[in-house]
Amino acid sequence: MALVRAAALAVLMALGWLAPALAAPIEAYGRLPAIEQVAISPDGTMLAYVVTDGEKRAVVIRRTSDKSMVRGLNAGDTKVRDLRWAGSGHVLLTISVTTRAEGVLGRRREYFMVEDMDIATGRQRALMEKQAGAMNVVYGLPEVRIIDGTPIAFLHGIYFSDGSYGRLALFRINLKTGGSSIVESPLEDVDDWVIDASGEVIAQSEYDQKSGRWTLKLKTGRSWRTRDSRIVPTGSPSLYGLGRDSHAIVAGALNADGQPTYGEYSTGTETGAAAPLQDDFDTLIHDPVTQLLIGGSALVGDEERYTFFDPKTQSAWRTVAKAYAGNRVSLASWSDDRRKIVVRIDGADGPAFGLVDLDAKSAVWLAEIYGGLGPDGVAEQRAISYKAADGTEITGYLTLPKGRDPKGLPLVVLPHGGPAARDEPGFDWWAQALASRGYAVLQPNFRGSEGFGWKFMSAGFGQWGRKMQTDLSDGVRDLAAKGIIDPKRVCIVGGSYGGYAALAGATLDPGVYRCAVSVAGPADLRRFLQWGQQDFTSSQNSRLRYWTQFMGVDGIKDPDLADISPASHADAVSIPILLIHGRDDTVVPYEQSRIMETALKKAGKPVTLVTLDGEDHWLSRGATRLQMLNAVVAFLEANNPPR
Repeated sequence: MALVRAAALAVLMALGWLAPALAAPIEAYGRLPAIEQVAISPDGTMLAYVVTDGEKRAVVIRRTSDKSMVRGLNAGDTKVRDLRWAGSGHVLLTISVTTRAEGVLGRRREYFMVEDMDIATGRQRALMEKQAGAMNVVYGLPEVRIIDGTPIAFLHGIYFSDGSYGRLALFRINLKTGGSSIVESPLEDVDDWVIDASGEVIAQSEYDQKSGRWTLKLKTGRSWRTRDSRIVPTGSPSLYGLGRDSHAIVAGALNADGQPTYGEYSTGTETGAAAPLQDDFDTLIHDPVTQLLIGGSALVGDEERYTFFDPKTQSAWRTVAKAYAGNRVSLASWSDDRRKIVVRIDGADGPAFGLVDLDAKSAVWLAEIYGGLGPDGVAEQRAISYKAADGTEITGYLTLPKGRDPKGLPLVVLPHGGPAARDEPGFDWWAQALASRGYAVLQPNFRGSEGFGWKFMSAGFGQWGRKMQTDLSDGVRDLAAKGIIDPKRVCIVGGSYGGYAALAGATLDPGVYRCAVSVAGPADLRRFLQWGQQDFTSSQNSRLRYWTQFMGVDGIKDPDLADISPASHADAVSIPILLIHGRDDTVVPYEQSRIMETALKKAGKPVTLVTLDGEDHWLSRGATRLQMLNAVVAFLEANNPPR
């Protein structure tokens, strides 16, 4: 799927640095980010990023020296998922579309493709479009290596051979000549590879869905030898690239307590467990040239903490963070010499991107991510903690409406999706939108959330609709006891798992909320699990094991699924419910909201279903995202007036 080149004037209009408005209309929060996917070229001379004007996206290339235009590309309503440089002459765009592929069994899916944009000529081409025997799709993001001065893209694609099912293969594409080859032939169960800085494949992982056995293999000459093999029921551990030297790779491992962690495997060792990394990272950071592991980042409390193994790099990062003191600073992109660094800045005035030049000793603000918020458009976010009924400490964030005394406020509980995810400090467009309408917004990191250790996450196993649910209402009771909120003026709103939690709040934990909004939330868990099995040829697979572990059931036929399915308890509802769902959702099918609507109507309960045409699970479309937010706000104001 090729993108269409745009005139530079149109891109410039889309780019315009957005001046703050005096007030923040709901559109300021509901529209797509004005700028995203910012990446600096390897030589540090250019910036590439995606800008949005309403529903339309554009890709912009500018010089860092004077911000002059180099190249512009109108992406239209294409969903741009990733942008990265391949050398300083090419930009690779990963885009996606929701469809059912011809000749592929199963349901509609979100398919990903990679476009190559040649900066010098402006030419674009889909990298997998002409690969014989392969689909024009990729799995995962492209990896780039510069080999003998030539940019090479490595892509995970699906290859069909001898009329068999498509299997994952590793493709190598020369971006200069367009030549391509299959580096690693498709084999059953192989799901990932590690590529070193020279473009050699040095490790691969295999996963048997039926047995749950994961195997890590390292390459010696032309043959593979097993380095580690174990049962991992809920899915293949990830490969994270090279370790701290070229004779090590990093993969998911288990520590002495059986907790998932990062493990460093020496390629010179025949067998044995991985050596745990010395730091507990959330994200690993590799050098853009050598591909060696040089550090990582972790959210410690409410601070984004970066740790680098090299003292000089650590000192340089302190300089970067100091340039935007008082804000949360995150690494977005850097040049090959790591001297020009693009950062995301989260502060009291909203999120933005900045550029630090360590050699020039300069730090500038590039652009606001959300324009039009104005000086009063960002509400205060407080880190909070409280005790659940069983004594478990729950942390989270409370966003307070500006200009209102924090006493007796109306509250919206906004649980995150996942559920193995978490809310973080910093600007949240959904929470800020609701706070701008006069509501306090509670975002609890309930048990089962990630980022707080294995013990806390595993405490969520089997707690769907149970303690994971009461962790939310315990937060309501804590805020009520402190006098911050009015317990009679509380609603619950959420998306994905948060949407499930909203429905469970109305059915399984009654008496807490006066209205509920589910955006793309599962309602009938048995049907949800059955739907997901279309992706597998065996009834024994990692996805089913993952979900049943969290839900606390023994397979799809377990009668306990009905106990925690909101659709089975529609007759218990005593509050109005709003359902919102995108027709193109490939994570939680649209039928889940239809099932809930039917159950509520049959029980004579108040319900409204808003359908988002052409929208996926992630609210990727500008118009439908705003449609969702407007519907939520109107529903809240009708059923839980803020004043």
